[in-house]
Amino acid sequence: MNAPDRYERFVVPEGVKKVSYERDTKIMNAATFTVEREDHTIGNIVRMQLHRDDNVLFAGYKLPHPLQYKILLRIQTTSQSSPMQAYNQAINDLDKELDHLKSQFEMFSNVWLL
Repeated sequence: MNAPDRYERFVVPEGVKKVSYERDTKIMNAATFTVEREDHTIGNIVRMQLHRDDNVLFAGYKLPHPLQYKILLRIQTTSQSSPMQAYNQAINDLDKELDHLKSQFEMFSNVWLL
C-alpha cells in the first residue's frame, strides 16, 4: 500500500523544528507558523484561543494536504502586539486551561472512586 507509516504522523524527524515562523512581507503584523506533525485538533484549538485575544485581527489555519502532517497557522495582529506574542500567549493560556481541566478531572474522579 502507498500509505505512509503511522509513526510519521506524530514523530518529528531529526533536524526539523516543531514550530517554524515566517513573517509576511506584504501585510503588517502578520505571520505564518508551520506546526509539524499536527492536525485539525491542535489547529482549531489554537485558532479559537487566538480569537479570544483582542489584539488578534485574524487567526486561521489550514492543512496543506491530507498526507502532509503539518498545519499552517496564520495570525495577524494590531500594532499593540506581534503574531509571535499572540501565539505564545495563546499557547500559555491553553496550557493553563488544560492544567486546570486535568486537576478538576482528577479531583472529581477521586470523589467518584471513593
